[in-house]
Amino acid sequence: MTERTLILLRHAKSDWSGEVSDLERPLADRGLLQAPLAGAWLDRNIGHIDLAVVSPAHRARSTWDIAAGELAETPPIRVDSRGYAASAGELLDVVRELPDEFDTVVLVVHNPGIAGLAELLTGAWIPMPTSTLAVLGLTGPWSDAGRQPAEMLATGRPPEDIPHRHRDR
Repeated sequence: MTERTLILLRHAKSDWSGEVSDLERPLADRGLLQAPLAGAWLDRNIGHIDLAVVSPAHRARSTWDIAAGELAETPPIRVDSRGYAASAGELLDVVRELPDEFDTVVLVVHNPGIAGLAELLTGAWIPMPTSTLAVLGLTGPWSDAGRQPAEMLATGRPPEDIPHRHRDR
C-alpha cells in the first residue's frame, strides 16, 4: 500500500479590527509571527511537500505564502474555493480528489471544517486553534481517505515542541 501524508494547517490568527469582508480579512500581528514558525517546523520535520491546497481567503493564502517562504523547496499551490467555509465532508471530497502522483499534501483551510476533517480521518477530536498543524499518515490512494483511520503523526502549534515521529519512506 502507498503511504501518504496529509498535513492540515489552520490559517494563522486573523485581524478582526478592519471593515473588510470575511474573505479579505488579513492576518493579525500574532498571525504574522505564527505563520513563519509553522513553515519552519514543516521544513525541519516534513521536508518535501508535493502540493499545497489553500482556501481563497486572504488569511489562508497569506498564511501559506509566509509559511512556504520558510521551506527549502516551495511546492506548487492550488487555490481551491471549496476550502473556504467548508464542512468536514466537503474537505474530505477535496482530499479524495487529490492526484495519486502526490504523496505529501498540505491543506490550508479554516475551522470548524479542518478540525472536523481531522476527526473524520483519525476518529479522534483534535483541537485546531490558529496555526495548528496536524500531520496524518494515510494508506492507499487519496480516493480512499476516511475509509480507514489515518494515523496521527504529529499535532500542535509551533513553536511549541510538537511530538513527531519521523517516518522513512
